[in-house]
Amino acid sequence: MEEQMRENKLRNLMEKDRPTLGTRVLIPWPGVMELLGHTNEYDYVEFLSEYAPYDLHDFDNFARAAELTDMSSMIKIDQEPRTYLSERALMAGIQNILFVDIRNAEDAREAVNAVRAEPDGINGVRMDRRREYVGVHSTAEDYVRMCEDAVVALMIEKESAVENLEDILAVEGVDMVQFGPADYSLSLGKPGKTDHPEVKKAEEKVIQTALEMDVRPRAEIRTPEDAERYIGMGVTDFSLETDVRILYGWWKKNGADLNEILSDI
Repeated sequence: MEEQMRENKLRNLMEKDRPTLGTRVLIPWPGVMELLGHTNEYDYVEFLSEYAPYDLHDFDNFARAAELTDMSSMIKIDQEPRTYLSERALMAGIQNILFVDIRNAEDAREAVNAVRAEPDGINGVRMDRRREYVGVHSTAEDYVRMCEDAVVALMIEKESAVENLEDILAVEGVDMVQFGPADYSLSLGKPGKTDHPEVKKAEEKVIQTALEMDVRPRAEIRTPEDAERYIGMGVTDFSLETDVRILYGWWKKNGADLNEILSDI
């Protein structure tokens, strides 16, 4: 029994030069993924595994939930062990990888190689065993295509990464970059000063250089209104807010409002 390989919506939109919209979650519960899918508003969901507790079963369940929707999936992984985590995520069915803590072109090449299949990368054939066991077979060609379709995104969040930006963006296979103002301000010795002029200047450099070198710059934003500044700079890829911040904001505001009402009783 054979099955057609699932399309990577994020990759397809990028190849058509269309805007993309994602959102970010720290909660790996598949129900959250399904809720987002029912909105019919997002092209992909990114699991922030760098910040959240998880096990390898969560990768499988996250990917399965994505397969029930019209969304693609992405995972943001720790610096180490980046190769192991990216391979496991891909084999679970997570389609795209965001690598953190990139500092130079060597880091960028390592990230790309961790995703691509041999001979271009380092991955050998690792079939999807949850399908193999029930007789649904994918081919080695399917595996190579899955690796090639995976969007490789890099966080540019270190002072050295901005200094080495052109070399990083020149690495073949880098598809997308995301500036990280929090870590960048930390690397400058200005922790938390994400609005500092040096940080803003670096962000503008990353975006403009990426556009000039045909790499997609993505912006993380909290509200739709925040997109206007970036659209003016040429950005068309956005990631909108994070689940836990959304929940905290609702709980905080509405809890305070109701407590104010109750204080008059």
